[in-house]
Amino acid sequence: MSTEVHTDEAAIEQLAEAASHEESAVQADGSVAGYKASRTLRLRVEMARQLRRRRVQLVLAFLVLLPWILWAAFEFGSDSRGNRSGGFVDLATSSAPNFVVFVLFAVSSFLLPMIVALFFGDTIASEASWSSLKYLLATPVPRHRLMRQKAITSALLSLFAITLLPLVALGVGVIFYGAGEALSPTGDAIPFDQAMLALLFTVIYLAIHLLWVAGVALFLTVSTDAPLGAVGGTVLIAILSSILDQITALEGLRNYLPTHYAFAWSDLISTDIDWSNMAAGAFSSVCYAAFFGLLAARRFRTKDITS
Repeated sequence: MSTEVHTDEAAIEQLAEAASHEESAVQADGSVAGYKASRTLRLRVEMARQLRRRRVQLVLAFLVLLPWILWAAFEFGSDSRGNRSGGFVDLATSSAPNFVVFVLFAVSSFLLPMIVALFFGDTIASEASWSSLKYLLATPVPRHRLMRQKAITSALLSLFAITLLPLVALGVGVIFYGAGEALSPTGDAIPFDQAMLALLFTVIYLAIHLLWVAGVALFLTVSTDAPLGAVGGTVLIAILSSILDQITALEGLRNYLPTHYAFAWSDLISTDIDWSNMAAGAFSSVCYAAFFGLLAARRFRTKDITS
């Protein structure tokens, strides 16, 4: 009888020790000891994961090939006398800086917004479509951290894409057209070193201007489980804004469209730079990005995750 009592007391002591250990393993905020939200979904891991995706690799490969495709189009588009088909083409092939300007003019209105929409619009909606979003949140990765890490990764990929294209175009231009002056349609001639500085500011402006695309795509990606819907919806909004911007009857209302200052960076190719349009365009894009970014954060915080 005494042996049974002794055994029961030992079992009770073990249970008490286990309960005490579990209590000590729980922190004041209710989380398990050793758990740190900052260790979940690290940026390096998410970036490596995105770079392994086929669509990212194809987009970056296309940006590398595009300047070569345009150069080939210029060469095969020459007539038998070696003349080009138009004045704008003549200006584009006059020097490496002008070739870069032509490439940026060709992609600023559609291709670059589509790439930013792809990186931001696909980021969270794709996790939902794969039914992996709920498992990420159950890891647990805090919602605000998951959205922030995804947005930072998308921003870095977008910035790399925006920088990669003019760099490749510059290399192609230097090889085939030489490091000459940048000529503007108004007749201004800018030395090569100043043209390089202007192209640097052009990339910076494009990165800021496309923030509005990132904000809209981020809001749509947390609002739907269909990546195509988020990406396509953002692209459609950009196209609609561009169409409305062509309607002169809207007059001053066009200044409030997000795409109205899409080509304000062209003012940099001048000996007397006018910064007013670029300042207005940057301010407009930041406002749109902040508005839709806050909407996205609020929507994702309260969203019922079922997939």
